[in-house]
Amino acid sequence: MRAACRRRNYCRDVSAGWRNCRQKKHGSSLREVYASPPENWTYLSIGPITDADGLEAYLAKLEQSADPYWFAIVEQESGRAVGTVALMRTDTANRTIEVGWVVYGEKLKRTRAATEAQFLLMQYVFETLHYRRYEWKCDALNAPSCRAAERLGFTYEGTFRQDRINRGRSRDTNWYSVIDSEWSERKRRFLDWLSDDNFDAQGRQKKPL
Repeated sequence: MRAACRRRNYCRDVSAGWRNCRQKKHGSSLREVYASPPENWTYLSIGPITDADGLEAYLAKLEQSADPYWFAIVEQESGRAVGTVALMRTDTANRTIEVGWVVYGEKLKRTRAATEAQFLLMQYVFETLHYRRYEWKCDALNAPSCRAAERLGFTYEGTFRQDRINRGRSRDTNWYSVIDSEWSERKRRFLDWLSDDNFDAQGRQKKPL
């Protein structure tokens, strides 16, 4: 798992490996993230994880995973992990990859830092890995995830009906993507939104992404 992303004050360098921010370093702060209320886990097949031993075992499993390949979102000022995310379903032959397993702590949700982390991961995919296609998939009933995908510049491509069974319920899956020819425009939007000029003294955005 990699320690995701550094630009201003929010996250660490996306090029630093997860094995440099392993469970011994971030396990304590991730306990708060992974022990969040059950309603935060409705659309994921895991969680919540409320006991320390269970989380330690889970993080040890993540450390060994190559696909999904996990990232910790680390607050620069405190050095604490405030969320996790993964790159997955990697297709090197066709240069496509998916972002998934997005788990945000309460401190990260709906913040400038959360947007910046997504921007830096997308930048890493297109500018460092040189992939052609970046995917986002989510439960069709997960309205916040659908809105987040569209806000971040992903294009809705359709719904895979009865795609899987999750927690005993049939799930339809919405597919979204950004492709390499769109990245320049998406990057400009991100940088404009993240600019200090776009926020007032109370940290409120002046214009939406």
